[in-house]
Amino acid sequence: MSFDGLFTRAMTSELLESLKGGRITKVQQPFTNEIVLVVRANGKNQKLLLSVHPSYARIQLTEETYENPKEPPMFCMLLRKHLEGYFIDNLYQIGHDRIIVLEVRGRNEIGDTSYKKLMIEIMGRHSNIILVDQEKNTILDSIKHVSYAVNSHRAILPGYEYKAPPAQDKQDPLATEKEDILKALDFNSGKLDKQIVQQFSGISPLLAKEIVFQAGLANRDTLPQAFLAKMKEIKEAQYNPSIIQTADKEYFYFQNLLHLKGESKSFSTLSKMLDRFYFGKAERDRVKQQSNDLERFIVNERDKNEKKIKKLKRSLQEAENAEQYQLLGELLTANIYAAKKGMKEIEVTNYYHPDGEMVTISLDPRKTPSENAQKYFTRYQKAKNSIDIIKEQISLAEKELVYFDTLLQQIISASPKDIQEIREELIEEGYLRERQKKQTKKQQNLKPVLDQYFASDSTEILVGKNNKQNDYLTNKVAARDEIWLHTKDIPGSHVVIRSKEPSEETIIEAAKLAAYFSKAKQSSSVPVDYTLVRYVKKPSGAKPGFVIYDNQQTVYVTPDEDTVLRLKQH
Repeated sequence: MSFDGLFTRAMTSELLESLKGGRITKVQQPFTNEIVLVVRANGKNQKLLLSVHPSYARIQLTEETYENPKEPPMFCMLLRKHLEGYFIDNLYQIGHDRIIVLEVRGRNEIGDTSYKKLMIEIMGRHSNIILVDQEKNTILDSIKHVSYAVNSHRAILPGYEYKAPPAQDKQDPLATEKEDILKALDFNSGKLDKQIVQQFSGISPLLAKEIVFQAGLANRDTLPQAFLAKMKEIKEAQYNPSIIQTADKEYFYFQNLLHLKGESKSFSTLSKMLDRFYFGKAERDRVKQQSNDLERFIVNERDKNEKKIKKLKRSLQEAENAEQYQLLGELLTANIYAAKKGMKEIEVTNYYHPDGEMVTISLDPRKTPSENAQKYFTRYQKAKNSIDIIKEQISLAEKELVYFDTLLQQIISASPKDIQEIREELIEEGYLRERQKKQTKKQQNLKPVLDQYFASDSTEILVGKNNKQNDYLTNKVAARDEIWLHTKDIPGSHVVIRSKEPSEETIIEAAKLAAYFSKAKQSSSVPVDYTLVRYVKKPSGAKPGFVIYDNQQTVYVTPDEDTVLRLKQH
């Protein structure tokens, strides 16, 4: 648990400095569990993200851009009514709990001054955002409703009195002396990190393990010393927001954690660190929920084509042995005088073989020798004619396989709107049935929205995240003399540099985008082809997103999220 009570304390300090006195100008709810408040403070607009996602609950400033739904949810509408135009008077943490309070002031519909509190409770799957009337302490509404049937301590429903979660009665680690630590811990019982978590508020297992690690051979002298030294750093706001990548997991904290062995990266603020840590994580989780049925369908179709190809290749192998049927027909014809109706087989000399080996020919006893010979010639002709058909079927199945592999890759890096476009594409291609009402002409004519990035020299780079976007980007948006990129022989996105003569650095950055949004995302030294758009063609009747190209050059790059995030925010 990285977002513990002391992390919340550090985040509260950062947010207070950035937002106090600011005016809430917009309220957005891009997803079920997330609210974005646009706050005008310190001469600029800042986005405050409040997330109660079961796995990614947090509060932070963000530079990410979120797409809003066409119809705002009811809770969003209520927040707009009570918060838009209001000023942030204060922002504070309750004790060392993971609860942050936004106190706001504004005027209601009749012009009277009104005070509200927005309670942000960061408690894993029990996280919540609750709007409270400050004067009456009554709940106006919450993003999640909780009844007494679910929580016997308190109900979170409109009209009910707001009650804080039950107190845990732990000691304040920032007001602790050496004697308090010695009294709280039993050094003979071991598991000192767990004892620290149980006895002191706001400390997570992650921080407790760091304290024990800093103590070395933890005893009654070294452990209190390490504990008090760590608390002194926190009280003096000696923060170093860091992401630590170990062999099997990624961690974040407001300080570097030395007990975690791995690569550490520092950030200037907690919010920038969280933007980097959660980059794509929550969105991929949302996409996974929306695309479960779609992914299952695509995997099934892909597997069917894989099995079909294996079966067709076996048939092709049999068909390519057609000459054996011709040989048996000719040998039977040459020895037709020795065959009689009613015979089940006949042994003849293979005069085509240099040693004149004997061959046994199976016969249908109900047929004459001539009819048996004709049967072998017919099987030969049928097998010979089927070779071209089987090869064509294999080619079609292989194209289908590539197509579904491409769709699976696109789902991995898709946003929710991209998933909807993939679903529409499968309906248009006849793979899925239309389950929704028929789209209006206006909806049908909506142009795909492309992902936009900017190179270090500010050159615009566009990325297609699915086949509809790829077709639109390559065939409609890109100019003939601009640079087009794609991973070599690997399913991936179409990428276009909006420049006729981009720098070598821009080509490398665009190539990293192409590699990142491809099946080779986790690989190194990924080959990426680039050429002029004029050399990229879509064959007649080809699947969506499929193109052929020539006059290309190839660069080798290793994709990484840091570059993608930097180019997105540039």
